[in-house]
Amino acid sequence: MKFETPLSEGLFQKRYKRFFTDIEVDGETITAHCPNTGSMMGLKEPGQACLFSTTDDPKRKLKHTLQMVKAPKSWVGVNTGLPNKLVKELFENSPLKHWQKFDSVQAEVKINDKSRIDLVLWNSKKHPDIKKWSHKNLAAPLHLIEVKNVTLAEDGVALFPDAVTTRGLKHLDELIELTQKGFTCEMVYVIQRSDCKTFKAADHIDPEYASKLNEAKKAGVLITPLPCKMTKKEVVLLGEKVPLK
Repeated sequence: MKFETPLSEGLFQKRYKRFFTDIEVDGETITAHCPNTGSMMGLKEPGQACLFSTTDDPKRKLKHTLQMVKAPKSWVGVNTGLPNKLVKELFENSPLKHWQKFDSVQAEVKINDKSRIDLVLWNSKKHPDIKKWSHKNLAAPLHLIEVKNVTLAEDGVALFPDAVTTRGLKHLDELIELTQKGFTCEMVYVIQRSDCKTFKAADHIDPEYASKLNEAKKAGVLITPLPCKMTKKEVVLLGEKVPLK
Protein backbone atom coordinates (compact mmCIF):
# COMPACT_ATOMS: atom_id res chain seq x y z
CA MET A 1 0.00 0.00 0.00
CA LYS A 2 1.51 3.26 -1.14
CA PHE A 3 1.10 6.48 0.83
CA GLU A 4 -0.34 9.38 -1.13
CA THR A 5 2.89 11.28 -0.53
CA PRO A 6 6.14 10.09 1.11
CA LEU A 7 6.05 10.26 4.89
CA SER A 8 7.81 13.07 6.76
CA GLU A 9 10.28 12.41 9.55
CA GLY A 10 10.42 13.88 13.05
CA LEU A 11 11.24 13.00 16.64
CA PHE A 12 8.62 11.42 18.87
CA GLN A 13 8.02 13.49 22.01
CA LYS A 14 5.02 12.08 23.83
CA ARG A 15 1.65 10.38 23.50
CA TYR A 16 -1.33 11.54 25.55
CA LYS A 17 -5.11 11.20 25.75
CA ARG A 18 -4.67 7.96 23.74
CA PHE A 19 -5.05 9.63 20.35
CA PHE A 20 -2.62 12.56 20.49
CA THR A 21 1.10 12.59 19.78
CA ASP A 22 3.55 15.47 19.89
CA ILE A 23 6.32 15.32 17.28
CA GLU A 24 9.34 17.58 16.98
CA VAL A 25 10.00 18.74 13.42
CA ASP A 26 12.81 21.20 12.65
CA GLY A 27 12.84 22.47 16.22
CA GLU A 28 9.07 22.99 16.40
CA THR A 29 6.33 20.80 17.88
CA ILE A 30 3.37 19.55 15.89
CA THR A 31 0.44 17.53 17.24
CA ALA A 32 -0.51 14.43 15.27
CA HIS A 33 -3.28 11.86 15.50
CA CYS A 34 -2.13 8.57 17.05
CA PRO A 35 -4.08 5.77 15.30
CA ASN A 36 -3.27 3.12 17.90
CA THR A 37 -5.20 2.25 21.05
CA GLY A 38 -2.65 -0.31 22.26
CA SER A 39 0.19 0.21 24.70
CA MET A 40 2.81 0.82 21.94
CA MET A 41 5.34 -0.81 24.24
CA GLY A 42 8.88 0.18 23.27
CA LEU A 43 7.69 2.75 20.74
CA LYS A 44 7.01 5.90 22.74
CA GLU A 45 10.36 7.00 24.12
CA PRO A 46 11.07 10.73 23.72
CA GLY A 47 13.56 11.29 20.92
CA GLN A 48 12.73 8.19 18.87
CA ALA A 49 12.65 8.89 15.15
CA CYS A 50 9.14 8.66 13.69
CA LEU A 51 7.32 9.07 10.39
CA PHE A 52 4.03 10.85 9.87
CA SER A 53 1.61 11.61 7.03
CA THR A 54 -0.09 14.93 6.28
CA THR A 55 -3.48 15.62 4.75
CA ASP A 56 -5.22 18.74 3.47
CA ASP A 57 -8.67 17.32 4.24
CA PRO A 58 -10.65 20.28 5.68
CA LYS A 59 -12.72 17.90 7.82
CA ARG A 60 -9.66 16.76 9.77
CA LYS A 61 -8.90 18.63 12.99
CA LEU A 62 -5.39 17.16 13.08
CA LYS A 63 -3.61 17.35 9.73
CA HIS A 64 -0.88 14.90 10.68
CA THR A 65 -1.04 11.17 11.50
CA LEU A 66 1.68 9.14 13.19
CA GLN A 67 2.49 6.16 10.96
CA MET A 68 5.79 4.62 12.12
CA VAL A 69 8.30 4.72 14.96
CA LYS A 70 11.94 3.66 14.56
CA ALA A 71 13.13 0.58 16.41
CA PRO A 72 16.87 -0.25 16.34
CA LYS A 73 16.60 -2.46 13.23
CA SER A 74 13.31 -1.51 11.60
CA TRP A 75 10.57 1.03 11.17
CA VAL A 76 7.48 -0.15 13.06
CA GLY A 77 3.99 0.64 11.77
CA VAL A 78 1.65 1.80 14.53
CA ASN A 79 -1.40 2.63 12.41
CA THR A 80 -3.95 -0.05 13.30
CA GLY A 81 -6.15 1.10 10.42
CA LEU A 82 -3.75 -0.37 7.84
CA PRO A 83 -3.62 -4.16 8.53
CA ASN A 84 -7.12 -4.96 7.23
CA LYS A 85 -6.38 -3.01 4.05
CA LEU A 86 -3.01 -4.76 3.67
CA VAL A 87 -4.55 -8.23 3.98
CA LYS A 88 -7.28 -7.35 1.48
CA GLU A 89 -4.65 -5.96 -0.89
CA LEU A 90 -2.59 -9.15 -0.57
CA PHE A 91 -5.65 -11.29 -1.35
CA GLU A 92 -6.46 -9.23 -4.43
CA ASN A 93 -2.91 -9.02 -5.83
CA SER A 94 -0.95 -12.04 -4.60
CA PRO A 95 -3.14 -14.40 -2.56
CA LEU A 96 -1.67 -17.00 -0.24
CA LYS A 97 -1.95 -20.55 -1.51
CA HIS A 98 -4.91 -21.43 0.70
CA TRP A 99 -6.74 -18.27 -0.45
CA GLN A 100 -6.47 -19.06 -4.16
CA LYS A 101 -9.69 -21.10 -4.27
CA PHE A 102 -11.60 -17.90 -3.44
CA ASP A 103 -12.25 -15.00 -5.81
CA SER A 104 -14.32 -12.59 -3.68
CA VAL A 105 -13.76 -10.64 -0.49
CA GLN A 106 -15.90 -8.51 1.81
CA ALA A 107 -14.68 -6.47 4.76
CA GLU A 108 -16.39 -5.82 8.09
CA VAL A 109 -19.05 -8.54 7.96
CA LYS A 110 -21.50 -8.90 10.85
CA ILE A 111 -21.37 -12.40 12.35
CA ASN A 112 -23.97 -11.68 15.04
CA ASP A 113 -25.85 -8.72 16.52
CA LYS A 114 -22.76 -7.45 18.36
CA SER A 115 -19.68 -8.54 16.40
CA ARG A 116 -18.07 -8.21 13.00
CA ILE A 117 -15.35 -10.26 11.35
CA ASP A 118 -12.62 -8.35 9.50
CA LEU A 119 -12.76 -10.23 6.18
CA VAL A 120 -14.83 -12.94 4.51
CA LEU A 121 -13.51 -14.83 1.47
CA TRP A 122 -15.72 -16.92 -0.82
CA ASN A 123 -16.01 -18.42 -4.28
CA SER A 124 -18.57 -16.53 -6.35
CA LYS A 125 -19.23 -19.61 -8.52
CA LYS A 126 -20.45 -21.49 -5.45
CA HIS A 127 -22.47 -18.50 -4.24
CA PRO A 128 -23.57 -16.76 -7.48
CA ASP A 129 -26.51 -14.98 -5.86
CA ILE A 130 -24.58 -13.44 -2.95
CA LYS A 131 -23.28 -9.91 -3.33
CA LYS A 132 -23.05 -9.09 0.36
CA TRP A 133 -22.82 -11.22 3.50
CA SER A 134 -24.21 -10.54 6.98
CA HIS A 135 -25.21 -12.54 10.03
CA LYS A 136 -28.62 -12.99 8.39
CA ASN A 137 -27.32 -15.04 5.46
CA LEU A 138 -23.89 -16.21 6.67
CA ALA A 139 -23.56 -19.93 6.05
CA ALA A 140 -20.70 -22.43 5.84
CA PRO A 141 -18.49 -23.03 4.00
CA LEU A 142 -16.88 -19.58 3.96
CA HIS A 143 -13.40 -18.47 4.99
CA LEU A 144 -13.45 -15.96 7.86
CA ILE A 145 -10.40 -13.87 8.78
CA GLU A 146 -9.68 -11.79 11.88
CA VAL A 147 -6.69 -9.43 11.57
CA LYS A 148 -4.39 -8.11 14.30
CA ASN A 149 -1.60 -5.53 14.15
CA VAL A 150 1.72 -6.59 15.71
CA THR A 151 4.26 -3.97 16.80
CA LEU A 152 6.05 -5.58 19.75
CA ALA A 153 9.21 -7.65 19.25
CA GLU A 154 12.01 -9.03 21.42
CA ASP A 155 15.21 -10.56 20.04
CA GLY A 156 13.73 -11.10 16.58
CA VAL A 157 10.48 -12.61 17.89
CA ALA A 158 7.24 -10.81 17.03
CA LEU A 159 4.87 -10.78 20.02
CA PHE A 160 1.14 -10.26 20.45
CA PRO A 161 -0.52 -8.76 22.41
CA ASP A 162 1.45 -5.87 23.92
CA ALA A 163 -1.14 -5.50 26.71
CA VAL A 164 -3.87 -7.64 28.25
CA THR A 165 -6.71 -7.88 25.72
CA THR A 166 -10.22 -9.02 26.61
CA ARG A 167 -11.36 -8.02 23.11
CA GLY A 168 -8.74 -10.32 21.59
CA LEU A 169 -9.99 -13.19 23.76
CA LYS A 170 -13.53 -12.60 22.53
CA HIS A 171 -12.38 -12.75 18.91
CA LEU A 172 -10.64 -16.08 19.48
CA ASP A 173 -13.71 -17.52 21.18
CA GLU A 174 -15.82 -16.43 18.21
CA LEU A 175 -13.44 -18.06 15.71
CA ILE A 176 -13.47 -21.31 17.68
CA GLU A 177 -17.26 -21.30 17.70
CA LEU A 178 -17.44 -20.51 13.96
CA THR A 179 -14.97 -23.31 13.18
CA GLN A 180 -17.22 -25.72 15.06
CA LYS A 181 -20.10 -24.55 12.85
CA GLY A 182 -18.26 -25.56 9.67
CA PHE A 183 -16.52 -22.34 8.63
CA THR A 184 -12.79 -22.21 7.99
CA CYS A 185 -11.31 -19.50 10.19
CA GLU A 186 -7.97 -17.73 10.34
CA MET A 187 -6.08 -15.31 12.56
CA VAL A 188 -3.76 -13.14 10.47
CA TYR A 189 -1.13 -11.29 12.49
CA VAL A 190 0.23 -8.39 10.42
CA ILE A 191 3.75 -7.77 11.71
CA GLN A 192 4.34 -4.13 10.77
CA ARG A 193 8.10 -4.41 11.04
CA SER A 194 10.85 -6.21 9.13
CA ASP A 195 13.17 -7.46 11.89
CA CYS A 196 11.30 -10.58 13.08
CA LYS A 197 12.10 -14.20 12.23
CA THR A 198 9.41 -15.91 14.34
CA PHE A 199 6.10 -15.14 16.04
CA LYS A 200 4.63 -16.18 19.37
CA ALA A 201 1.89 -15.18 21.76
CA ALA A 202 3.17 -12.85 24.48
CA ASP A 203 2.42 -15.24 27.35
CA HIS A 204 4.45 -13.11 29.78
CA ILE A 205 2.06 -10.20 29.10
CA ASP A 206 -1.28 -11.99 28.68
CA PRO A 207 -1.07 -15.71 29.56
CA GLU A 208 -4.82 -16.12 29.12
CA TYR A 209 -4.62 -14.91 25.52
CA ALA A 210 -1.67 -17.22 24.82
CA SER A 211 -3.61 -20.18 26.21
CA LYS A 212 -6.69 -19.28 24.16
CA LEU A 213 -4.62 -18.95 20.98
CA ASN A 214 -3.27 -22.44 21.54
CA GLU A 215 -6.84 -23.67 22.07
CA ALA A 216 -7.92 -21.97 18.83
CA LYS A 217 -5.07 -23.61 16.90
CA LYS A 218 -6.06 -27.04 18.23
CA ALA A 219 -9.68 -26.32 17.24
CA GLY A 220 -8.59 -25.78 13.63
CA VAL A 221 -8.18 -22.00 13.43
CA LEU A 222 -5.30 -21.16 11.08
CA ILE A 223 -2.58 -18.96 12.59
CA THR A 224 -0.87 -16.83 9.94
CA PRO A 225 1.81 -14.29 10.99
CA LEU A 226 2.95 -12.16 8.03
CA PRO A 227 5.77 -9.57 8.04
CA CYS A 228 5.80 -6.24 6.22
CA LYS A 229 8.32 -4.29 4.22
CA MET A 230 8.35 -0.77 5.67
CA THR A 231 9.52 2.37 3.84
CA LYS A 232 8.65 6.06 3.76
CA LYS A 233 6.72 5.51 0.54
CA GLU A 234 4.78 2.31 1.23
CA VAL A 235 3.94 -0.62 3.45
CA VAL A 236 3.93 -3.99 1.70
CA LEU A 237 2.53 -7.10 3.36
CA LEU A 238 4.75 -10.02 2.37
CA GLY A 239 3.14 -13.34 1.59
CA GLU A 240 5.83 -15.32 3.41
CA LYS A 241 4.54 -16.74 6.66
CA VAL A 242 6.75 -16.24 9.72
CA PRO A 243 7.16 -19.49 11.71
CA LEU A 244 4.97 -19.83 14.79
CA LYS A 245 7.13 -20.32 17.87
